[in-house]
Amino acid sequence: MGKVFDGIDESLATWIGDQHLFFVATAPLSGDGHVNVSPRGLDSLSILDRHTVAWLDLTGSGAETIAHLRENGRITLMFCSFDARPRIVRLHGRGRVVLPGDELFARVEAEHPGHVGARAVIVVDVERSSDSCGWGVPQMDFVADRDIMRPWAEKKGADGLEAYRAQKNAVSLDGLPGL
Repeated sequence: MGKVFDGIDESLATWIGDQHLFFVATAPLSGDGHVNVSPRGLDSLSILDRHTVAWLDLTGSGAETIAHLRENGRITLMFCSFDARPRIVRLHGRGRVVLPGDELFARVEAEHPGHVGARAVIVVDVERSSDSCGWGVPQMDFVADRDIMRPWAEKKGADGLEAYRAQKNAVSLDGLPGL
């Protein structure tokens, strides 16, 4: 029932763009390390080409994705349709961290105005794109994005965000280097 795609074509890109939420999965190389799954949303994802996606990584309470990508690059993004058509799409690939000051960071940031406190852009070179039925995913209605991160980041200001990242984003749960 599932299909493997030859990249992200226009139809798949449109469907991905219509989703309000996606999940990011990464893991350290160590078998004793913590697997991480993070929800992402807030209109932060850009499809750069048929085999590359990126999102604006806003300051958060941890840096697992960044730490895991710096260690080994493995990443999977999963999108679920919560509307009438049941569908799951996974993008498997290799990720990398792009920091402020880089041209690609500026491009992705410009595509998603209104965000404050971006600490990085995560770029994924997609090696496999596939879908599956999603019959077990509930049907739900989107109500609204939460407007919590922007005011929080604005209140902290540039210096406060830098101090927060130094305290909360320097290392992963497993002690891997973060920011």
